Amino acid sequence: MKLNKIMMMAFGAGVLASSAANAKSFERAYNDISEKSLHQHIKTISSDEFEGRLPTSKGEKLVLDYLTKQFKKAGWQPGNNGSFLQPVELSEITASPEMSLSVAGNGQSAEFKYERDMVLGTSRVSKFEQIKDSEIVFVGYGINAPEYKWNDYEGLDVKGKTVVMLVNDPGYASQIPSLFTGSAMTYYGRWTYKYEEASRQGAAAAIIVHETAPASYPWSVVTNGWTGPQYVLFDKDGNKDRVQIEGWLTLDATRDLFKQAGLDFTTYKNKAMQGPINKSLGLTASATVKSTIKNSTSHNFVATLPGSKRPTEQILLTGHWDHIGTSEETEGDTIYNGAHDNATGISGIIEIAKALASLDQRPERSITVVATTAEEQGLLGSKYYAENPIYALADTVGVLNIDSMNILGPVKDLEVRGLGKSELEKYLKTAALKQKRNLVKESNPAAGSYYRSDHFNFAKVGVPALYAGGGSEPLNSDVAAYRKKILPKMRACYHQTCDEYNPEWDLNGAVDDAKVHFDIIYQLANSQDWPQWSATSEFQRQQPVNKQ
Repeated sequence: MKLNKIMMMAFGAGVLASSAANAKSFERAYNDISEKSLHQHIKTISSDEFEGRLPTSKGEKLVLDYLTKQFKKAGWQPGNNGSFLQPVELSEITASPEMSLSVAGNGQSAEFKYERDMVLGTSRVSKFEQIKDSEIVFVGYGINAPEYKWNDYEGLDVKGKTVVMLVNDPGYASQIPSLFTGSAMTYYGRWTYKYEEASRQGAAAAIIVHETAPASYPWSVVTNGWTGPQYVLFDKDGNKDRVQIEGWLTLDATRDLFKQAGLDFTTYKNKAMQGPINKSLGLTASATVKSTIKNSTSHNFVATLPGSKRPTEQILLTGHWDHIGTSEETEGDTIYNGAHDNATGISGIIEIAKALASLDQRPERSITVVATTAEEQGLLGSKYYAENPIYALADTVGVLNIDSMNILGPVKDLEVRGLGKSELEKYLKTAALKQKRNLVKESNPAAGSYYRSDHFNFAKVGVPALYAGGGSEPLNSDVAAYRKKILPKMRACYHQTCDEYNPEWDLNGAVDDAKVHFDIIYQLANSQDWPQWSATSEFQRQQPVNKQ
């Protein structure tokens, strides 16, 4: 008995010593995440040499080479059967600026000008798409959502017709908390959903009305994003199930359209937020889009740190390496460097990866980084991975996503996009409390940020996904003054050529957020928990998890 007692005491002392050593190793790795390193990565990745990191360009090769070098140096392993790259087959569709859109009816005809009034394109892999004398139907918000008892297409056959719809969703427009999710955008408010639904309904063309507030970005973001090469995932049938033509109209052009129909746009906009609506405008649209087509291969970057005890169980850390490249139509600076969006996020992921690999004891679960391609083109890289997972989704514990890190200095709070969606927030709260930060809702819920970055494709297939970072309450008066100076330019430079690296950026807030993500991953990787979606979330795990 005495010997057993001595052995138990020795074992207990060993456990305590091991635990203390692990805690010390964690603290060292946590504190090694540095502002200096973030600055260095961001400066390199967003330099002119990388040419805006357009998928399939020289910039892609440079950023993938940079990631490979950094992850090899840190001791991570190739994540795709011996390769750091997951090929993503894309079709590149470049619409000619010589597109046309004309509207006839009510004794009048009107021509809408490219960029001034409209931008058009197609997701079909087609050199020429045309609609002729297509009936125009206003379909409110273009939403078919049974769970909200809302269907703007009810009783309507839109085959061969052109549907015009509002951006965002009725909850934002009405500000009624019980309508959809009130001011917070749902997926039904996203432009990608609207084209998908119009395609399911059989429309020939789908056009969204742009308004800056509900879209959460100005018209220039639309024109910049829709000019030059556009990408879709390669489809052997050429995406023939999509509408022929999709695009945007300015608010002024939309008012003119309704005026030509003898209708008041504001009246019908107000009706659209009160309930499902569809209304033929008594007009017809004719449009042409000529495109050049090129099939090409881009890549997701995939690196893994195998778990020490349960290597089949995966935690994913995602963020997109791409931006929107260069523009021949832009005067002056032609490179969209994408320093904030998303050289900051990729840089944060590199630092987190280095910290994880430096731990004295390898985490029990595997951790895999998926740096995605073509996020700016509609979350295509993450969509491809979610549809073609390297590691089984049933074995994927959760996803953390980093997109556009905090360049505005340290804050007292931590903003969570889609607060309340999953149990991953339990780990987030623990990590935030170490920095004396409290969790808050996103500052602009109308932007629908939860549905606009790579984690969303994993959420759609049932894997709990977390998207958090930044905040709005500055740490002190000096940070408040700095934020007041930097914030306007940061907002103005979203998807503009002025999104460039600034050595004066205070990245201490980004360091804090990187440490939080490192902490969450460390907690989860050494846990046996399988976080679930909350009961109020629109997502749920598609396969039951019972691995205890």
